[in-house]
Amino acid sequence: MKVLILAGGLGTRLQEETVLKPKPMVEIGGRPIIWHIMKIFAAFGHKEFVVALGYKGEMIKRYFLDYYHNNCSITTNLATGEVEVHSNSTEDWKVHLVDTGNATETGGRIRRAAPFLGNETFMMTYGDGVANVNIRALLDFHRKNGGLATVTAVRFPARFGGLNLQNERVREFVEKPQIGEGWINGGFFVLEPGVLDYIPGDNSIFERDPMERITEAGKLFAYRHEDFWQCMDTLRDVRRLESLWQSGEAPWAKFAS
Repeated sequence: MKVLILAGGLGTRLQEETVLKPKPMVEIGGRPIIWHIMKIFAAFGHKEFVVALGYKGEMIKRYFLDYYHNNCSITTNLATGEVEVHSNSTEDWKVHLVDTGNATETGGRIRRAAPFLGNETFMMTYGDGVANVNIRALLDFHRKNGGLATVTAVRFPARFGGLNLQNERVREFVEKPQIGEGWINGGFFVLEPGVLDYIPGDNSIFERDPMERITEAGKLFAYRHEDFWQCMDTLRDVRRLESLWQSGEAPWAKFAS
């Protein structure tokens, strides 16, 4: 199954890093966070990625274009330009790098990436968050409920969009409630191609009108993930993720081996 990663945002709350690079290229343990995210999916056998690019997308392109040679031993003949590869320990991933515009909103990026996704179920997440989500269980949950979309619900302070749940069905989607704590949108979606019918164009913010209308139609379900999840919104978040990685206790590290 293909995995769509939204990697085009400006990352304005992390300007200490994103003034120089796109947020998905901010490093944890010497690797961009997008690499950590991809490792999570690849650990469950999902190794074809569609990366929706925007702000400083050329840096993400360059990273993957150079990835093969940067992760193996090589000999290069400077006179002829011939390159001999001696060993290769790179991942067996296929990565589609799709320009989706600097100002395009999240829904618009999904729509622009659609030609690379095909008319089939796909997964989608953001390029700035890691978790120890059981992807296999998430997919089983989605298939069991037969919805149009499944979102992974996580618990975190309420500066993110809130999910009002009744059993396994999402009854209300509230964008960024100001008080309280509860279930929030943690990314790691499973989506059917029909979600595109709810996205009119580039200015569509997926987490607002499209998700609200899918919810009203009773077709949005929530997979509760009660274990580790962490986004990378601020420099404090970066430091926490780096500290976890360096300690050897990062909950998502088991996917990166």
